[in-house]
Amino acid sequence: MPTLPASLFWERSDTSGVEHALVDTHLGLYARGIAAAVEPVAYTCRYELQTDPGWTSAWIDVSTEGAGWARTLKLELAAGRWRVTTAEQGDLDAALTAAGHAGAGLPGTEDPDLLYGAFDVDLAGSILTNTLPIRRLGLLKAEPGVAHRLSVAWVLVPSLEVVQADQIYTPLGGGTIRFATETFSADLTVDDDGFVTLYPGLARLVR
Repeated sequence: MPTLPASLFWERSDTSGVEHALVDTHLGLYARGIAAAVEPVAYTCRYELQTDPGWTSAWIDVSTEGAGWARTLKLELAAGRWRVTTAEQGDLDAALTAAGHAGAGLPGTEDPDLLYGAFDVDLAGSILTNTLPIRRLGLLKAEPGVAHRLSVAWVLVPSLEVVQADQIYTPLGGGTIRFATETFSADLTVDDDGFVTLYPGLARLVR
């Protein structure tokens, strides 16, 4: 396994949790990371992802694991269509029910064609994956105030269910980019490489 030249470590502010990513931005993005949190149940999430040189997502390989259960997901984008491979062990629904939460959907998606037109992967709870559309759309140098609407393959964690989601990114200038959905909005502070240093209500970059 090759070593990677840069490290990013975020601390969650909405729950007890962290994310640590090792990244290489020489030709797009290659990253390996781990995220851990206690909500909705205590879990560890490991991921590996690759974009093309233009920062369009090429593939992501994700695994989640907790007491009595484990799930894996691989998403691959080729010729505009997503291929989905999944596996699961144990009973995540039982763990969620015991913690007072609703059950989870199955990992992956029954209809990958619903993801057609999505060129970015958004891993729920991962701060790193916000950088993918920021870099792909060139938002660091884009005209402030112009909204960019996009469709993403949203990977729910810890279930690894994949759903299509509509998102809006709007550069505001001064290293700030507004991220929004139909029901949510946050002004992200980013560094010169497009990595998020502050995500209000979710996480901050520690180092």
